[in-house]
Amino acid sequence: MKKIIKSISALAFGAAVFAASSSSVMAVDNSYTYNYDYWGDVQDSPDAYTVTNVYTASTFGLDVNFKNPQGMFVKDNMIYICDSGNNRIVQLERTGTEEFTVARIFDTIKGDTDITQLSNPTDIAVSEEGDIFISDNGNARIVKVDSDLNYILQFDLPVDSNVSADSVFQPSKIVIDTAGRVYCIATSINQGLCKYEPDGTFSGFVGATPVTFDFVDYIWKKLATQEQRQRMASFVPTAYDNIYMDHEGFIYACAGGQEEADLDSGAADAIRKLNLMGNDILVQNGEYPTYGDLYWGEGGGYEGPSYFTDVTVFDNDIYVCLDKNRGRLFGYDDQGKTVFCFGGNGNMDGYFRQPVAIEHMGHDLFVLDSMDCSVTMFTPTEFGELIYDAIEEFDAGDYEASGESWTKVMELDGNYDLAYIGIGRSLLRQKKYKEAMDYFELKYDDENYSKAYKQYRKEWVEEHIVILVIVILAIFLIPMSIGKIKGIKHEIDTADIFET
Repeated sequence: MKKIIKSISALAFGAAVFAASSSSVMAVDNSYTYNYDYWGDVQDSPDAYTVTNVYTASTFGLDVNFKNPQGMFVKDNMIYICDSGNNRIVQLERTGTEEFTVARIFDTIKGDTDITQLSNPTDIAVSEEGDIFISDNGNARIVKVDSDLNYILQFDLPVDSNVSADSVFQPSKIVIDTAGRVYCIATSINQGLCKYEPDGTFSGFVGATPVTFDFVDYIWKKLATQEQRQRMASFVPTAYDNIYMDHEGFIYACAGGQEEADLDSGAADAIRKLNLMGNDILVQNGEYPTYGDLYWGEGGGYEGPSYFTDVTVFDNDIYVCLDKNRGRLFGYDDQGKTVFCFGGNGNMDGYFRQPVAIEHMGHDLFVLDSMDCSVTMFTPTEFGELIYDAIEEFDAGDYEASGESWTKVMELDGNYDLAYIGIGRSLLRQKKYKEAMDYFELKYDDENYSKAYKQYRKEWVEEHIVILVIVILAIFLIPMSIGKIKGIKHEIDTADIFET
């Protein structure tokens, strides 16, 4: 009944807001893009992105096709693709809206006295100075070279009590910060991210995921024999799948597959935002945690929850997670609210067979498919650009323009919750508290509604302070005056009796 009442009130308010516009709600059938509303219902949406092109090795005029590519990195107008199966890296330069040319292909390193040939490179990063860091997985190292591919130094197996000296170092994903420190995910090391100083010294682990375990299993381990304990699964942190460093120096890490029990209980952390101390500071103020699809059916060759295998972060703090389970992209804002969901498994443009990496250049998105050996480029539609305009205008302090952009978004999709909340936030910053409350109430945004109501109450009190003071004084003075008058009257009546 509560849901029905709220739905009726929402429809009534929506009708009032859009009565003057015949295009208030766009009906979208069989949409490629979708979202979730307050109740967790799937809402079709206008496409936020459209496929611009699908690139393969032959598109760039390469004689050898990509083979099991595993990594991708974007720097300015350059895209670096780790063609892992061919032991090489292909560097592409963007020369037009959709045009890319091969800047160079490299598979060897100059001045490396021990090893010159790259072996199964799985990731790459480029510093502001132009130095290149390569996760040379097959050679058990991370190698640093200059822009001309001259060898500088390398990062080897961590020297730590938690890592066996006989272990084979298998770095898979890397990022670098502005100081030249390297953060690495290594196969078989589940203590968190391996952190290296600029001189190549290993300085510890960062951001290990919290260990979760079943209490019954914990008690049983305490009571079991040593042989039985050795056969049991160990309680260890979850290893990361991928990492990305944003423009502020925070590391976004994908924790990979999540247990359904953790998702149901809200304990899942499919995506984490790590500060310099390795603490997770990801804001999750959305109605639902940031773990992809809310519902998991079976069929089409996949089952279970989403599996985030990579993430990329825009300068406006929107981050897009890549789900390799269903081949979908999930965009979230800095508050953890869903911005868009699209994609799928398949052979058509905009669908994937085995997506492994995602990057962005401006607002354009690039997805690397290791099985299809291709890169798909997505460009924002008018709907998507309006969303970005609204968010970026708000961040720049132009609240009125942000509200106008959100209004245009709402005209394209009247079911888009973020548009209502965005308009409410812009009105809140413009000190139009009562109007902001109406929009927050419509989408059940309790937190922002409370902020608007607090300011509205304060403003109302300031405007009516004189009346309030008069009423308060009247409440106290009138009874006192009446009592005083009655007392005087009583004295007068008593005096008349005595005189008589």
